[in-house]
Amino acid sequence: MREYSTPAQFTIADDDSVVHTVFTQAEKTPHRVMYSRPLGDEWVAVTASQFAEQVAGVAKGLIATGVQPGDRVALLSATRYEWSLFDYAIWAAGAASVPIYDSSSTEQIRWILEDSGACLAIVETAAHEALFVGMPDTLGEIHRIDGGAVDALIAAGSGIDDAELDARRAGIRADDLASLVYTSGTTGRPKGCMLTHRNFLSEVRGILTAPIGRMVAKPGNRILTFLPLAHVLARAVSLAVFEGGAAQSHWADFGTVSGQFARYSPHMILGVPRVFEKVRDAAAGKAAAGGKLNAAIFQFAEETAIAYSESLDHGGPSLFLKAKRTMADKLVYGKLREAMGGECQMAISGGGALSTKLGHFFRGVGVPIYEATA
Repeated sequence: MREYSTPAQFTIADDDSVVHTVFTQAEKTPHRVMYSRPLGDEWVAVTASQFAEQVAGVAKGLIATGVQPGDRVALLSATRYEWSLFDYAIWAAGAASVPIYDSSSTEQIRWILEDSGACLAIVETAAHEALFVGMPDTLGEIHRIDGGAVDALIAAGSGIDDAELDARRAGIRADDLASLVYTSGTTGRPKGCMLTHRNFLSEVRGILTAPIGRMVAKPGNRILTFLPLAHVLARAVSLAVFEGGAAQSHWADFGTVSGQFARYSPHMILGVPRVFEKVRDAAAGKAAAGGKLNAAIFQFAEETAIAYSESLDHGGPSLFLKAKRTMADKLVYGKLREAMGGECQMAISGGGALSTKLGHFFRGVGVPIYEATA
């Protein structure tokens, strides 16, 4: 066995931090769309300047509630726009975020709060807030996203001077704690990992200097995320997408996967294996509902996609297999890609193992899924 290494293609200054990019983007490209938020049946654009204004407003609100540099702030929510907003705002206030999975039990939440010493919590819903019973005395206020936490904190921080926020941001160092990330707790008590701003920046810039990162995280591209942002993989990709200048949106309801693809037309999808299973199963179910002939056509197309993908790893497809794939593309693959929004170039799967068969199927269809671990 041989070990290979290559010099990093980026540097990280000692006074750099993950949150600096929020204000840099706002200054350089204020009108660039960085996020899209779901509102009814539409997606509402959030520009770089609008996002920076919200981050600053919420950060001031956190300062007004007593959050000090180095404090820990818990964040429990499903994947949504406000998750990223609070993550950046916590950093802008000079504090460190403590993500908690929205599937966590009261016992797990209590342990994470005790272990991290979190002084304040952000939760998404009343059901989440109800889990915070018998919590440590160190925990102060609990702010609820669907209870108006964003507006309330912005109002609370209206009296905080810009100079205070600027000083907090300027005081952050690359080796300062950025986040305490805990395991899901499936194998025992959640275990916390201390991640610095330098750790996150290394992930972000490592992604952006890799071919896949340069291809996806660029201005004009749209990224749709289903993977929980409490998962460090989703978070790293999301941070890289922001620094790269692409737009992103979040969705947590797996039951409406297809509808979101059609509405948002993403260039890349970041999700758990279940997302891609649902896409495949929906196509198979639609074919089956159309009668035996349609079901047989889908089976032919699926088998062809898998065989084609497998051949790419073993010398390449034969002329006959290429011809079969061309036919399957006209009959099935084109419609499947259209169902995924029509512009999806690739996907990243995490949070669990993607079946080999499913991976080959999507690769053969023309939408490769890259498995990632973090």
